[in-house]
Amino acid sequence: MRNINEIIIHCSATREGQDISVDTIKKWHVEGRGWSDIGYHFYIDINGKIWKGRDIDRSGAHCKNHNRNSIGVCYCGGVETDGKTPKDTRTERQKESLIHVLKTLKAMHPDATIYSHNEFANKACPSFDATNEYKNI
Repeated sequence: MRNINEIIIHCSATREGQDISVDTIKKWHVEGRGWSDIGYHFYIDINGKIWKGRDIDRSGAHCKNHNRNSIGVCYCGGVETDGKTPKDTRTERQKESLIHVLKTLKAMHPDATIYSHNEFANKACPSFDATNEYKNI
């Protein structure tokens, strides 16, 4: 089992209201980037359904220099309908699902800290302050 000390929250950087499937994200990562699998361990679609991504026992491909010791969780959305302006587009169901996933992961890895992807990369992702919002989980 990997030593997990970070849980990193991402957005798919897709338009608000646009329903992007986990299979589409996987295709982008495998065919578009040449990776072996989807980069995230969990994906939360626009309806709040939680999808398993990359096996949790495998290092992710979601945050440069942090993949070995982290779990990547991504929600569908994160951008205005214009396709470029960052926005917290999480639906209530997505928020509930994120909390469920994070509580489960923290129970499995109690010493792990929850971070926003933008703390490690020059990006707006996940388009909200996940570190602060989930600091008490």
